[in-house]
Amino acid sequence: MSPAAARGRVTNRIKALRVGAGLTQQELADRARATRQTILAVEAEKYAPSLELAFRIARVLNAPFEEVFGYVDDG
Repeated sequence: MSPAAARGRVTNRIKALRVGAGLTQQELADRARATRQTILAVEAEKYAPSLELAFRIARVLNAPFEEVFGYVDDG
């Protein structure tokens, strides 16, 4: 399969974990050093965060990276 043919997307459980932790989007954003709009877009899977931001989000949510983020191969 050529790189151009590879299709996939980043998925996440941020909202469920955030709500379970009793955090608002703004609180998560503040702790992860991001904007609320960024957290909203990542939760809605409209935007894949940088690796650095993804690790910060997982750390704030006190969850293993693999529990927060996943990758689905749509190819």
